[in-house]
Amino acid sequence: MKLKQLTLVFAMLISLMTMAQKVEFTEYDLDNGLHVILHQDKSAPVVVTSVMYHVGAKDEDPERTGFAHFFEHLLFEGTENIGRGEWFKIVSKNGGVNNANTTDDRTYYYEVFPSNYLATGLWMESERMMHPIINQIGVDTQNEVVKEEKRLRVDNSPYGHFIEQVKLHLFDKHPYKHTTIGKMAHLDAATLEEFQAFNKKFYLPNNATLVVAGDIEIAPTKELIAQYFAPIPAGKPVTRTTVKEEPIIEAIEAEYHDPNIKLPALMYAYRTPSMKTRDAYVLDMISSILSSGKSSRLHKKLVDKLKKAMMVGAFNMSQEDYSMYIIFAMPVGDTPLDELGTAIDNEITRLQTELISEKEYEKLQNKFENNFVNQNASVEGIANSLARYQMLYGDTNLINDEIKIYRSITREEIKAVANKYLKPNQRLRLNYLPKENK
Repeated sequence: MKLKQLTLVFAMLISLMTMAQKVEFTEYDLDNGLHVILHQDKSAPVVVTSVMYHVGAKDEDPERTGFAHFFEHLLFEGTENIGRGEWFKIVSKNGGVNNANTTDDRTYYYEVFPSNYLATGLWMESERMMHPIINQIGVDTQNEVVKEEKRLRVDNSPYGHFIEQVKLHLFDKHPYKHTTIGKMAHLDAATLEEFQAFNKKFYLPNNATLVVAGDIEIAPTKELIAQYFAPIPAGKPVTRTTVKEEPIIEAIEAEYHDPNIKLPALMYAYRTPSMKTRDAYVLDMISSILSSGKSSRLHKKLVDKLKKAMMVGAFNMSQEDYSMYIIFAMPVGDTPLDELGTAIDNEITRLQTELISEKEYEKLQNKFENNFVNQNASVEGIANSLARYQMLYGDTNLINDEIKIYRSITREEIKAVANKYLKPNQRLRLNYLPKENK
């Protein structure tokens, strides 16, 4: 009886924690189409100003890959009212930090300032949207920066071509086939007019979401937003062509030789549905079962028990149109990759034929409850989530409701989804091998 009472108390505490984490927000649209989301948080005297643009690597001309990521760098070059090289000086001088990042689906810029510099953050992001200077000096400068980034993170990095090779073989028609960083030859060949046209097409208020989160007052913040962003004219609506892939019905075999590694690796990759589907949430849970921590199934089996792998993992790479479910392993010593593959398949089969235990299910739910709390633990994380849920999912309140989806997933669903997607004839097998020096 005492154990049951303690369990009930623990469950109530978890419930209260998640209720306390509810994120309140206000959202509306300006006449130019800019979607605005405001979140007030008085816990610290800081404010985040961020803009997410609905443009990523999938929106590029296939002969001009890398444009979206290039713009992540290029739009820090300066504006009509912010001199070249002055952007970061303004931020640091006013006690702030800033950054940007790009995916296949969106590009995100943000500043974190002391709350009394809210107007500065809004002014800077409105300048980026309305008055960017895109000239040859900036293009040439950032071309070298991006090339160095590619050399560091991809070309000279062990296993740096892993995701590139998975995407190349897993997609046939969809632009997810290309990498976010793109091909340097495409950037070299692009004209200044092409860069300017890309900006004009995608960097529009009607293709963006502005989030202001932190120590703010709602009414004065709305006035500042109207002052800085309302004068920006709307552009032509962005039209996108939906590219459908044919289902994979026969296993794909591929290999890649990496000159930066000495140990081979095995990768299994499955093309899975959009992150907006319920099945994508179930696949997140399957990833946790298989490879979250040293108590996970793959680690316990391949690393601890069989001692065939020095590293093993699984993750669901969720995206707007399609996702990728990837399992990888690195062998111990001369263990053949086929033996790793057999051991992985045995664990997948176990997931497909047996319900996970009640204890494992309870642990899984606790983990996702904890993830939910941590995700909303900082104002920066909240700002990012608000923009992402609104833009890519079409439901801003998922910041509060997504955990309900995970809570509702059953053991039976986990088994069914594993059967639906993790089939040997529906995957890519990539042997990632060392390249011999000649």
